[in-house]
Amino acid sequence: MGKNFGRPGGSRQATTPAPPSGARPPPLPYPPAMTEPVASNIPEYTVSELSGAVKRTLEGNFGRVRVRGEITELKRYSSGHIYFALKDEGAKIKAVVWKFAVPRLGLAPEDGVEVIATGKLSAYGERSEYQLIVDRLDYAGAGALLARVEALRLKLAAEGLFAAERKRALPLLPAVVGVITSPQGAVIQDIRTTILRRFPRRILLWPVPVQGEGAAARIAAAIDGFSALPPGGPIPRPDVLIVARGGGSLEDLMAFNDEAVVRAAAACTIPLISAVGHETDTTLIDHAADRRAATPTAAAELAVPSRADLLADLQHKAARLSGATNRIVQERRLRLQRAERGLPDLASLLGTARQRLDDRAARLALALPNLVRQRRARLVDVERHLTAPTALLAARRATLDLLATRQHAALRRAIAVRTLPRLTDAPLRAALREGRARLEGLAARLESVSHHAVLARGYAAVFDAAGHPLTTAASVKPGAALRIEFADGDVQATAARGDRRQGALPL
Repeated sequence: MGKNFGRPGGSRQATTPAPPSGARPPPLPYPPAMTEPVASNIPEYTVSELSGAVKRTLEGNFGRVRVRGEITELKRYSSGHIYFALKDEGAKIKAVVWKFAVPRLGLAPEDGVEVIATGKLSAYGERSEYQLIVDRLDYAGAGALLARVEALRLKLAAEGLFAAERKRALPLLPAVVGVITSPQGAVIQDIRTTILRRFPRRILLWPVPVQGEGAAARIAAAIDGFSALPPGGPIPRPDVLIVARGGGSLEDLMAFNDEAVVRAAAACTIPLISAVGHETDTTLIDHAADRRAATPTAAAELAVPSRADLLADLQHKAARLSGATNRIVQERRLRLQRAERGLPDLASLLGTARQRLDDRAARLALALPNLVRQRRARLVDVERHLTAPTALLAARRATLDLLATRQHAALRRAIAVRTLPRLTDAPLRAALREGRARLEGLAARLESVSHHAVLARGYAAVFDAAGHPLTTAASVKPGAALRIEFADGDVQATAARGDRRQGALPL
């Protein structure tokens, strides 16, 4: 609603041009004359008029300023603007860096860093707040809180509380999830919703204050309490713990930088996930925890797997297993087929072996009689070349008779020349006896191997027309000319048909 200013009937806008820098702001306009009487002479302004006047006063009186303080409550928005606050021991002022000024700041703002901010004062009318519009930042030294946190971090790291080998693996699918956080707020709801969506598990909440007086002691007691729960007791022991809270300033998160809380997290016997603040916030409990999550929602995602992902992974592995099994079966089948093609036909092998056996059997049946026949023919041939024992004996007798005749002649001659005493000596007689004994032995041996002795016992030898001996009736053909030798002579005969099974061959 507009107001009339100046002369009666005249009007002008509520805003007036800002005075030049360093000049005093003009006095506020008085309200116009009223047609009706007014109850007070105090000027009346709209909210916009008053806010604009304050803004002009701030911008006109101060201009560019340099403010020293510690950055806190830092927030970066998707628009590119940066909002934070500068504070010291007694006060705090809001500050903003517009997107176009971010590349020219000179440093990246961080919580807990003491800086000198250069800019100008202004006011935000919708909230009636004054703020510092910053276009440059310079370091003024580390903040007291940040320095204290860093000193504690170095002390605990030297003790080995942050060592990587102390970290434990999280269970794949915990039955109970323990949560340490405030029962109010969106943190527990986010965790509960995420676990219910991913894989419903039992949630055991230990409510604690996450900031303020006594918060650190309560958080450390909750961690120790969960760690002391016995397995199988009346209160289920969690398989994994989540320590969580939402974002906040460095002062808000100081409970999680407390030494007692960090030592309790390092000594906890249950795998612990730290989810304090937002992604850019870092506290000492993050170093002592087994895993750090950027947000409470991310902590819930780390604590329990996604049922859909597990099912998809299981189906994928089942498909891979089935495919691998099929490939192995196909490979074994191909190898078996190749081996089968390389093997000869079993029936053909057996048939060939049987045929070879029959052939060897037939050849063996013929080989033995042929061998006997060959050996017999060789023996007969040798026999033909041997001198008959009778002829040999006759020759030896003739030789002996000749020797005897010569001996008698020699004796007669010796008698005639009167040398008988020398010829009738004992050595001569011994030589005669030895020769006679040797001759009788040879005669006996010849008689033992001669077939004439066998013929003399009543046997006969049968020869064919060519003079070959016949030893079996089967070798005699009917009508063949035969020569039968007896002890006292030979007989010519002709073979007739007879009963060969009984060995009889009628002549």
